Amino acid sequence: MLFAKRLREGVRRGEITCSVRIWMSPRVKVGGRYRMDEGEIEVDSMELIGFPDITPDLVRASGFLGVLDLLKVAKHGKGEKIYLIRFHYVPPARVKGRQKG
Repeated sequence: MLFAKRLREGVRRGEITCSVRIWMSPRVKVGGRYRMDEGEIEVDSMELIGFPDITPDLVRASGFLGVLDLLKVAKHGKGEKIYLIRFHYVPPARVKGRQKG
């Protein structure tokens, strides 16, 4: 799961803990870990939502300024299903099998 460069620092700081994605089918799974520059994100939950669920609060929690800004980044290919993904950042020191330094 990739994040726009402008969102990555907010994810690392734990300020962004959810993402809206518009996909044809799920691209991540609950409990899965996905690389992010340094460290990883671990998916806590994923649910199908509708456009009315994309509220200003959700937009801000996802790190965006407005709904149009979010939708430009969230749409992937011919995707039609809207997924709300909640996750947490796992710093490099806690990534299994890796050592710090």
